[in-house]
Amino acid sequence: MNRTLAFLTRRRDGRGWHPTDILSYVYLMLGVLMMFGPVVWLLMSSFKTQAGLVEFPPSFLPYSQEQVMVEGYKDPLPLFEVTLPDGSKKPMAQVRRIGIVSQMVDPKQPDQTIRVKFEDRTPIRSLAFAWENYVTPLKQFNFMSYLWNSIVVTTVATFITLVVNSMAAFGLSKYEFRGRTSILIFIIGTLMIPITVIMVPVYLVATQLGMVNSLWGVILPGAATPTGVFLLRQYMLTIPDELIDAARMDNASEWQIYWRLIVPLSLPAIAVLAIFSIMWRWNDFLWPLIILTRNEVYTLQVGLNAFQGELQVQWHFVLAMTVVTLLPITLVFAFLQKFITTGIASTGMK
Repeated sequence: MNRTLAFLTRRRDGRGWHPTDILSYVYLMLGVLMMFGPVVWLLMSSFKTQAGLVEFPPSFLPYSQEQVMVEGYKDPLPLFEVTLPDGSKKPMAQVRRIGIVSQMVDPKQPDQTIRVKFEDRTPIRSLAFAWENYVTPLKQFNFMSYLWNSIVVTTVATFITLVVNSMAAFGLSKYEFRGRTSILIFIIGTLMIPITVIMVPVYLVATQLGMVNSLWGVILPGAATPTGVFLLRQYMLTIPDELIDAARMDNASEWQIYWRLIVPLSLPAIAVLAIFSIMWRWNDFLWPLIILTRNEVYTLQVGLNAFQGELQVQWHFVLAMTVVTLLPITLVFAFLQKFITTGIASTGMK
């Protein structure tokens, strides 16, 4: 604890507070607030009820209005703190509201009702976490099927992406042939083409191949990425060619050189591409929304769209399931983040 506190209050010269120390901490605090503030707000909002989400002014914590069972009434009634004509305050339940007047009843004396103006009553609220936001979608919607489809798409697509991109990078980095530079420039040039431009032709190709409403239609179109080819090629250029020449002198085939020499030596860069691919595939929404139209093949991101109706959006379910979808990618990033910095630094990407 002391070491943590000493680290968080570290100063420039170890003695007094320098203006640059204050500016640095303010800058860092703003950065933390901007990065994690929306995530924390999302987490807290996922525990609010539908009514709690639309209240104004909004509250950070999930408060809900207390309710009480009153004798003679079938359903629980909302509880308010009522200011009486003599200035005293008393908790009472609201029977009904007509315009600016509410009919209130004392839970201890249910046979007596009084009329109270709207501004003379204040809702009694308490901290309450709406856990049903997480439980109900799992029961009413095909959420586990969406989760399984997302796992299949992410796993298979990442594996194919690593194989395709690493083989392309191997050829572009270790083989001398005419047009190698042109092919590399062409691949990198595709980064300047917006993804929305190629969606229509890719969809037509997927239709002709019968991949509509198939998970393969989500997996295969994005298997080869120019970013992955460039990242792996830059890293493979650092592998000495003498190692490949020595392997050929030992009668190793080109596949053995790729699989048993290049791939193990390129693991840091492959790990970086794997992390990027997992994040891309897990969070992909637009292309699966286009290629998948049947409910049973929806991925998680597309399945969240099912909570949106024609007249009403079930935001409390959307927020709760959004938190659930964030958990796997957060764990992957938390455990493998060191590979991102080391891998990007070694490949020269910025």
